[in-house]
Amino acid sequence: MAKHKIGWMPGDGVGIEVMEAAKLVLDAVGFDAEYVPLDIGWEYWRTEGDALPQRTVDGLQQVDAALFGAITSMPKEECQAALAPELRRKGLTYRSPIVRMRQVFDLYTNLRPCKAYAGNPLNFQDGIDMVVFRENTEGLYAGVEYHPVEGVIRDALNQHPNFARFADVPPDEMAITTRIITRSGAERIVRAAFEYAKKHGYPTVTIVEKPNVLRETSGLFLRTAREVAREFPGIEMWDTNIDAMVMWLVKNPQNYGVIATSNLFGDVVSDLCAQLVGGLGFAAAGNIGEKVAVFEPTHGSAPKYAGQNKVNPIACILAAKMMLDYLGEEDMAVRIDAAVTSVIAEGKVRTYDMKGTDSTLEMGAAVAEACGHVAV
Repeated sequence: MAKHKIGWMPGDGVGIEVMEAAKLVLDAVGFDAEYVPLDIGWEYWRTEGDALPQRTVDGLQQVDAALFGAITSMPKEECQAALAPELRRKGLTYRSPIVRMRQVFDLYTNLRPCKAYAGNPLNFQDGIDMVVFRENTEGLYAGVEYHPVEGVIRDALNQHPNFARFADVPPDEMAITTRIITRSGAERIVRAAFEYAKKHGYPTVTIVEKPNVLRETSGLFLRTAREVAREFPGIEMWDTNIDAMVMWLVKNPQNYGVIATSNLFGDVVSDLCAQLVGGLGFAAAGNIGEKVAVFEPTHGSAPKYAGQNKVNPIACILAAKMMLDYLGEEDMAVRIDAAVTSVIAEGKVRTYDMKGTDSTLEMGAAVAEACGHVAV
């Protein structure tokens, strides 16, 4: 019997190709696993009306962790048009399967390391080493939305004095997305950030919000963060507004270590940080809860590149490395990181985004080969 049971979720488009490259690397370090195929993605929406079938939800409860490739998502009208004819007009609604996984399994931590590997021609600046903790289940991505805005929701909004200027807007000409921040949600993501900083020797945790305008939601997040920070006297807490933060990250990225923020702001900041270290081809993430964890490259399915064996698999390889860390296979994780470091520094194998001509699988094979001879 294999030591680990891993959910294998390639998804759509280039997700299939980068997962194949990551598997070469996992095999190279001797990862002992049974890989359980789990269905997810656009084809299951189109043919079944569900991009995350219940059988996949059930399967995720039976594995130690999962590796996920990429999915295709489209706007509301395109989603409906893509359904098989027999499924149309049945009231089916597309929801991002990765967002649903986060909420169904309470994967409240989105962990995004952003490290500049020496020799990467795409680095904005060498020496960057940041980690973003994004709250993964609340905020503007909680999924509590209304259109048209009418009935008891409209009645409640009419009680607020600032809603008066919208009073004459017809219900079907207005849409509302709620931003939900809870104290417990803020507390656990900030605590995870401080615990990570303590374990890995980062001197600061920066809280990124907008309490000068979003006084209630960001205000609650920041107040809670200050309470948590008092439990970690050896780590300094900084706080800044989201708009200022994106400016400072471009100007002085080396000043920051661990960052913690809410869902939408975390989505923005983590992609910016990814671009500073080479783009989404280098951006891996862990969606981590108390019982389930799903690791992924954060790029999309890139339909225009699907089937071309072209895109950079390093993000998926680093996601696999994060999965090994989570499973307690630290030695294997260190070997993968050292192999990626070696291949990038050597510069002989580069995919198109790195101004090279090597394929997805050629990059995967190069990292896999390096796993066998790097010094760790």
